[in-house]
Amino acid sequence: MWKAFEGSFTRALQSVLNYDEAKAKDVTAKAEKKYIEIVKGLPEFEKGDSFKVNILSCAMFCAYCLNMEKLPDLETLTLYYEKAMMNPLMKVYCRIQGLNKFSWRGYFAVEKMARAEYGSRNPYSWNLDFIPYDDGSGYEARFYTCGICKLMKEMGLEKQIPAMCQLDYTMAKAGGVSDFVRRYTLASGGKYCDNGYRKKNFRKRLH
Repeated sequence: MWKAFEGSFTRALQSVLNYDEAKAKDVTAKAEKKYIEIVKGLPEFEKGDSFKVNILSCAMFCAYCLNMEKLPDLETLTLYYEKAMMNPLMKVYCRIQGLNKFSWRGYFAVEKMARAEYGSRNPYSWNLDFIPYDDGSGYEARFYTCGICKLMKEMGLEKQIPAMCQLDYTMAKAGGVSDFVRRYTLASGGKYCDNGYRKKNFRKRLH
């Protein structure tokens, strides 16, 4: 994770937060040490728990936030995280995910994650329900636990959690096949996050 995104996290310090090159490199050096410290404190994730990637990106975001001269406002921090995460590698990943989003393989993968209940055994992972829409337009992944919320609260960054939540919309758009919809988040006090993925240009069949 660090090697894949260090460059884009550092460049975003300059392009979004207006750090000069020297200061951006200094923040990155300190953030790397903090990232290693955070990751070492996490429990081992189970084999097959793909949510490990989510918590590693959160650890990286936390490490940078904790070493910024001053935390920017939430809107600016949200833009920073988006620029940092949406590097060429991530854009390719999103497009690949989009290819299988509404295939039986894609549905099976989400169902499998829901059945696994990783969050019941690892407080830094996630529990969810898989809820296909009745009209065939997509599905909702309803999350009841969130490793990001737990880790960021421990890092004293509870108010900054929504900066990470917004990336769900950006990633769905980059995938090119779905519109992301959500009304509630755990971060804002909801009972769950109702992450919905609706097929673009879906037309309900008439019977």
